[in-house]
Amino acid sequence: MFELLNATETTGIELTESFAMYPASAVSGWYFSHPESQYFNVGKIDKDQLQDYARRKGIAEEVAARWLAAHLHH
Repeated sequence: MFELLNATETTGIELTESFAMYPASAVSGWYFSHPESQYFNVGKIDKDQLQDYARRKGIAEEVAARWLAAHLHH
């Protein structure tokens, strides 16, 4: 599956000899939805999380703040 998805080239995540993903913070899974699913908020995000998000997305912090305005602590 990893090769089929071209995962290393796309994400930079690699598999170890024992098929663990590297870096260790990498996660994967199968995600299923259902028409009766309900979603919930886990809480507001702080400035450090906003800054990290903007850095990882390669966007200006001001842009990220507009996108995430409803989720920011004020």
